Amino acid sequence: MPRIELLRPTSVEDAVALLANREGSRCIAGGQTMVAMLNAGLVEPPVLIAISAIEELGAIVEQDDGTIRIGAAVCHRDVAQFSGCTGANAVIREAARVIAHPAIRNFGTIGGALAHADPAADYPTAVVAAGATIEIAGANGRRTIPSEEFFLDYLTTALEPGEMVTALQLPAPEAGSSGHYLKFSRVDGDYAIASVGVTLQAKDGRCTAARLAIGGCGSTPVFDPSANALLLGSRCEETAIAAAAELLVSRADPVDDVRASAAYRRALIPRLLRRAVRHAWSQAIGVQ
Repeated sequence: MPRIELLRPTSVEDAVALLANREGSRCIAGGQTMVAMLNAGLVEPPVLIAISAIEELGAIVEQDDGTIRIGAAVCHRDVAQFSGCTGANAVIREAARVIAHPAIRNFGTIGGALAHADPAADYPTAVVAAGATIEIAGANGRRTIPSEEFFLDYLTTALEPGEMVTALQLPAPEAGSSGHYLKFSRVDGDYAIASVGVTLQAKDGRCTAARLAIGGCGSTPVFDPSANALLLGSRCEETAIAAAAELLVSRADPVDDVRASAAYRRALIPRLLRRAVRHAWSQAIGVQ
């Protein structure tokens, strides 16, 4: 393995400056993906920029307006244990709880998982379902991008050269809202064969808001506002869920791999979606 220089900035501005000035540099936090890729020879960055010493990136902050900012260097364990992810935002906490195993959750970070953008990982599906935004920093300052626009292709995001993920921003949960994440995998802790993230809002026994996302069945989370709209005004009956599932299946583009065939993944979508929606709906009508 070639020699790698390790740098430890103490501010986002310093980290961004290093990314801009050190060609081929990459950020590292928990290192659960980066180290594996280094060991496999998939990446050979001359410089690694360790962001774990940047205080703002290691914090979860509940803002005065009810929104939640999760710093990029927050580990999966802390997200899973964060009691502030209520209502629709529970989908994020539930996803964090089923990532790999405790040893990985103790070190792996939310920013690293989002930037890696593996469509079979747990966070991409959950953050799209939550309607979260991704905060990005670069030489021109900071910007935010809706999560459904952040993931562009397999292992490809809207990050420009010299930019880094700094935080996940969650909207304030509405009254009567609920979120649920469900994944199907070969064994506990494995990547998803297929997964579903659902957020719903109920008022007077009717669905007033919905976001549905499917993971592991395309190069990015499968998301279509038209599928969400099929649940609006309903009581999340079987017919409404089936119609939404049919549309999402038509949008899916799964692959055949060692975990499952494309046909098997498509068959899972309506089954997982029904379970996830019914669970989220029972929670939503219980707190409206």
